[in-house]
Parts: sequence; structure tokens; C-alpha cells
Amino acid sequence: MGSKGWLAVQGVVTVTLLALLARSLDVAAMRALFARVPLSFYLASLGVVLAGQVAYAWRWSLLLTAAGVSVPFAKQAPHANAVHGRDVEQEDHPNPKDWVSALFAQAKQTGSKIDWVQCGLCVDERGASEWVEGPRRGSPADLVKFAEGSDNTLVIPTK
Repeated sequence: MGSKGWLAVQGVVTVTLLALLARSLDVAAMRALFARVPLSFYLASLGVVLAGQVAYAWRWSLLLTAAGVSVPFAKQAPHANAVHGRDVEQEDHPNPKDWVSALFAQAKQTGSKIDWVQCGLCVDERGASEWVEGPRRGSPADLVKFAEGSDNTLVIPTK
């Protein structure tokens, strides 16, 4: 089974388990429980979740940098895996440039805005100046502008 098949199985199992959980949930008891939890707990929980997201982005940054991958690089192509003896079709290789293109297409379709800026210093250093339509070249000054003027700014640092 390919990665898409496993993703579908995970989705079905998750929905099934959530439905079973919701059937036995006492809504009144849950409201009473949440009413007793102090605001500081909610804020601490939010901090832990945000720290986890930063660590998650940092980890991916390390992996992608170590592999020399530029996520929206236009010349990415699926490839065979000779080590495991699989051809291109068997490998079912995910292609991050397609994900980036899909994000921009969905944003356009829904009227949303994504401003994906590649740090010019990193682009120049890696020679990855050819990317799919959507992302643009920027500078560290752009990062400051985004942080000051955005509701949401995701930064994926690299070395």
C-alpha cells in the first residue's frame, strides 16, 4: 500500500475513534470541568503547543538543509530508489514543489493570500533560484515587515 493509502486508513481510523469517543461524552461535565480550569493553564498549554510547532519547523529545516532540499525548487522530480530496488512508480515519491504549488492554487481559489518569501541569502548560497510560481525572493528586512504586519508568520530557519 502506498503512502496515500496509509493516509486514508489513518483518516478513517481517526474519524471512527473520534465518533466512538463523542458518543460517550458528557457535555455538561466537560463544560463544568473547563470552567474550573484557570486561564494560566490555557496560556501555558498554548505556549507548549507553540513551542512544539517551532521545534517541528526547526527539525524540518535541519532535515531539508542537510538533504540540500529547496522546498519550492521547480526542477524537483520524482526518482527511483535503487537502494530498495523500486522504480519511480513504486517509490511513490512525494514532491514538495507540488505541495507548494497546490497551496498557492488553493489560496487563489479561496481568495486567501500566501506570501512565501525565500531568503535571498539562502537562495544565492544554494543556487536554488528557480522555484515554482508563487514564492518570491526577499531579504531579512522582509521578515521584520512580516512579523510586524501579519497575524501569522511562519519562519523556517536554515543554517
